[in-house]
Amino acid sequence: MENGGVENAHGDGNGNGQAASYTYWVRETTADAAPLPVPKKLTAQDILSTQSQPTSLGSVWNKAGTWEEKNLNNWATQRLKWRNCLNSLDLSCGKAEISDVTKCVGDKRVGYTYELTLKIKGEWHLREEKKTVNGHIDIPEFSFGELDDLQMAVQLSEEKDYVQQDKQQIIQDLKKRFLQPVREKLLQFEQELKDR
Repeated sequence: MENGGVENAHGDGNGNGQAASYTYWVRETTADAAPLPVPKKLTAQDILSTQSQPTSLGSVWNKAGTWEEKNLNNWATQRLKWRNCLNSLDLSCGKAEISDVTKCVGDKRVGYTYELTLKIKGEWHLREEKKTVNGHIDIPEFSFGELDDLQMAVQLSEEKDYVQQDKQQIIQDLKKRFLQPVREKLLQFEQELKDR
């Protein structure tokens, strides 16, 4: 089937000497063949009559409700950019909250794949001193049906201000306390996406 679909450049295999291709069967149409489909532009009346009927899935022209690809990227991205989505959570030595979604990129077609960066701020009591902590939680990838395996990485903005033990405690606290609430928000997003 190389060379533009030609099977045998010297003949059709039947000794006819013609070049045969995989599309030769459409060269001749018979009188009893079904007519070719003709596009029909919807009129205002067609649109009004479909609006009075119960809603079906998909576009106005898709009365059968067959599958059609919908680009929901804008809706999904805006929905994922929830602000102040999680109230302040108590941690082992302080409190923290997600104050903003600073990065939200991905694609939503049949399923979805997204990346998120969540800005965090909080207070910790470290060595009898109250410190303000800023940083972000990176969720490198989450996809449809894979939220049970959600991974997150925590970066602190002022890492050099902490001794290694304190830094590790803050990071572990943030992962431990934010993983489940973030997963629940993403499951809610996934359900809303299914319902659209």
